[in-house]
Formats: sequence, structure tokens, C-alpha cells
Amino acid sequence: MPEGRGRLKVFLGYASGVGKSARMFEEGSRRRTRGEDVVVGAVQPKSSAEIEQLLLKHEIIPTRNVGARSVIDITAILLRRPQVVLIDGLAYDNPPGSAHDARWQDVAALVNAGISVITSVNLQYVAELQDEIAAITGKRTADTVPKSFLEQADEIVIADVPAEEPRLSRLREMTMLLAAEVVERQLQAYLHSHGIEEVWGTQERILVCITPRSNARQVLESGKRNAGRFHGELFAVYVRQPKLSAEDQMALEKNLAIAVELGAQVEMLEGQDSVDVLIRFARERGVTQIFIGHSMRRGWWNQLRANPVERLIDSAEGIDVRVFPQEPR
Repeated sequence: MPEGRGRLKVFLGYASGVGKSARMFEEGSRRRTRGEDVVVGAVQPKSSAEIEQLLLKHEIIPTRNVGARSVIDITAILLRRPQVVLIDGLAYDNPPGSAHDARWQDVAALVNAGISVITSVNLQYVAELQDEIAAITGKRTADTVPKSFLEQADEIVIADVPAEEPRLSRLREMTMLLAAEVVERQLQAYLHSHGIEEVWGTQERILVCITPRSNARQVLESGKRNAGRFHGELFAVYVRQPKLSAEDQMALEKNLAIAVELGAQVEMLEGQDSVDVLIRFARERGVTQIFIGHSMRRGWWNQLRANPVERLIDSAEGIDVRVFPQEPR
């Protein structure tokens, strides 16, 4: 960190309501208790009762209202010169005539002036992810934050709650990958600045289980995103099943074609016990994650124990197993 520069910490959420603002203000309260000089520089227009209670513990430097926009009062913050300023809502464009076009640039100016900033943002506002998010949600946002700015954060924290809907699960996954990517870049920068050469190879090896009745594209695309962002390998594995119907054979060939299209290494395995075959292959290839679709309970899964998913998870000690809920085909 350059001398005289403040620190930037970002609470990142995959959707509204996951608790990033509350966690940010709670951290501000803890820092005040420890003796740090903390102020609030921006609050979301509509805050919950929980947030309102948390704000009672803080000194607030009001934003300026310019037209229909709420703008951080940089001048007032610089004159007050706290150690830390809390900015709730990073992704806002400033009105014409402002010192900076966007709020994230205001934050950068505060950090460069030696004031640490803790801020919050949702994944949907990351500029480079707009196309991917729009494909999931059907919505785009007008105000965005460049990914390169988030990569400059000294610390990034995921405000996380379980996601039950498939759409939210995909956004949650993207949020975790973005945070991990930031951490990886920080590590690479540290190694480079200290003259340390990376000595490890592929970081992730992901195995996607293919069956005739699984929604292979969803699981494979998720595997590809994970493998790509961690410079990893992607395997698509099918354990041969006897006496497939013509319909299942066509579905299998389609799923395998998707795997080839997405650049996976396709492997056809043989064996009486499919779980044992998969686990043996995974350990031989150093697989770090196994992706399966929940609808695979049909077909060859029925030939195994009562709960084959649990059996696979139990057998995969040291390997993460991710189950993707899917509608039966």
C-alpha cells in the first residue's frame, strides 16, 4: 500500500437484502468502540429499521442533493478528515458538473487522500458482468462500477446468505468467484512485488458428471466459469450405462456435444459401481470439485444405495461436491 494512501474494503452481495449494509455499519460501530474515528459519508435512500438503528451509533456527514441525485460531500469529508468513512452504495453516477463522473471515483479520491473507505455494492452493478447478469435476471443497471476498481480493494468480503432459487444461486456463485479472483490478483501482486515465483500449477480441476437425463449445459457452464477463473481444468465424465433407450442415447450424445463445445475433457468410464468409478477417477486426476445435477437421481443412480448423492459426498473426502437442483427431464 503506497504511503499516505487509505485502505479500501468492499462488502459485496449477490442481491439486495443479503445484509451487506448492516455488516458494514456494524463493523463501523466496532471500529468506533476500538477508538477509530469513523463517519458515515453516504446512506441508501431507503433504509430498513435495522439500518436506521445502526445509524444512530454513527456520525453522519450528509450527502448533497443535486437535482435527483445524492452526491457524496467530498469537501466536507476532507475537512473533517476521519480515519474511516462508510459509503453505503458504491454504484451511483454523479450529476453533470460534479468533480467526478461516478461515486466510485469519489471513493478513489478519498482513499488517495489517505482516508480509508468501507463501502458496499451488489454484483449486478459490476460493469463487465452486465451481459451475463442480464441473461440471468433479464435486467440491466444504468449505474455501474468497473471490475478493475474492485480489484484495487485491499479487502473484499462477501455478504452471504443461502440462495434457494436457481437464479440467485448462479448470482451467488458469480459473487464468490469475483471475490476469489480479487484475492488471487492480490496474491499474485504480492508475490511479484517480493520477487517470489509461483510454483504451483493448475489450481482447480472440476469434474462434471454427465448423464442422459441431466441438464448438462447449466452444470457445465458453471464448471467452465469456475475452471476458467482459477486457470483450471474441466472434465466431463460419463459412466457407461447398459441398455440405454434411443431417447436417452440421443440425450446423452447431445450432452457430450455440449461438453466438447465448452472445451471440457470428455472421459467415458466403465464399472459396476458408478460412485466408486467416479471417485477413483477424481483422485487419479487430482480433482478438486465434483459438480452433479440433482435430477441424476433417475437412471443409474437408482441402482445404488437409497441416497446416492450422500454416498458420493461421503466418499469424496477432501473434494468439494456441488449439487445443482434441476427439474427432471
